[in-house]
Amino acid sequence: MNWIELQNLDSLEAIKLKSFERVQVIFKHSTSCSISSVVKNRLERSISPTEIDFHYLDLIKHRDISNAIASLFQVHHESPQILVIKNGECIYEESHYGIMMDDIVEQAVA
Repeated sequence: MNWIELQNLDSLEAIKLKSFERVQVIFKHSTSCSISSVVKNRLERSISPTEIDFHYLDLIKHRDISNAIASLFQVHHESPQILVIKNGECIYEESHYGIMMDDIVEQAVA
């Protein structure tokens, strides 16, 4: 898994624009949550498609970015949470133990 770490608000607009060319995935991770750690490890053990960009957000460090994600993509904040962004919109979101690589890929290629 090659995570692209989200560290500033400007990255969100870049993700939205890039999603018109290739699917973008945002994983919102709480470093203090055991469920979030389990899900992150499960994703990292999965085969990640090379045609999808996977972005990682540390919620503890960047709560402002998390709030901006919820507003920009019109989703309710959860942690952990996965968002699949395609053509500028969130086409799929899931949280907690519902986050599975197979589901992400299925939504990305739909």
